[in-house]
Amino acid sequence: MDRRRRGLAVGCAMVLVCGAFDVAPADAAEAPAPQLRAETRQAFERYVRLTDERNTAELARERNLLWVDGLPPGERDAAYVALKRGEVEMRKLQTRESGAAIPCPAGIIHHWVGLVFIPGAKLNDVLFILEDYNRHSVYFAPDVEQSRILSRDGDHFRVFLRFRRHKVITVVLNTEHEVRYYRDAPDRAHSRSSAIRIAEVKNAGQKDESEKPPGDDDGFLWGMETWWRMEERDGGVYLQSEVASLTRDIPAGLAWMIGPFIKSIPRETLSATLNSARKAVEARVAAGK
Repeated sequence: MDRRRRGLAVGCAMVLVCGAFDVAPADAAEAPAPQLRAETRQAFERYVRLTDERNTAELARERNLLWVDGLPPGERDAAYVALKRGEVEMRKLQTRESGAAIPCPAGIIHHWVGLVFIPGAKLNDVLFILEDYNRHSVYFAPDVEQSRILSRDGDHFRVFLRFRRHKVITVVLNTEHEVRYYRDAPDRAHSRSSAIRIAEVKNAGQKDESEKPPGDDDGFLWGMETWWRMEERDGGVYLQSEVASLTRDIPAGLAWMIGPFIKSIPRETLSATLNSARKAVEARVAAGK
């Protein structure tokens, strides 16, 4: 195999693994690992701030708290029927500033919202599973390999999660998150989670395991912000998760090949998370706890 074909093959392999965390690294045969630039981080911070403001305004209105409630009547009714069938209803989002897209130089912001219905569940059942971080490695396996509460002060948590994904090669990330929960009413709650540290792990599980400096790595995941909403009604609980994540950008030379693949990964990851949460809650309900 000549050098050009060999480089393309390596690039394709990297494309498959990078999809696990919404990223497209440069062709490994030619491009160096990226660094998180200040302007990239600042763009994501502005995006998150505006998304936070929209979430705060929606929660203050105390109505139409689920994203499907904003659909036209026919589409909304169809969405609720699908939810009752056990499907995950999802939508790609984009926060805009004064009607314009927010540029993110050298990075990509992925933003999705998903919703599931958990029949027979109570709000406390859902909160128990979400707050039981010491067992997230059980509930959300195999994506979450390790999990533990680092500190807790009432409804304020600091947690450690190790993510592991495998596609051709294995990618491991050590992450720390600040999470706050809010009981809005007897039948409603929400939470806000921010990844405050993300470190790619080199040689995970080996004697020489080490972390790469955050932001000076392969760009698999540079930022992750999550908004959860829970509403108990219709004989169960609606559980909604909205996630905005930041990764490195797609090299122009490979955009035609990997662009469609990258776009599918955030949706699949969020869908898996919601399905795992529902399964864990259903097991708790079935056990009568």
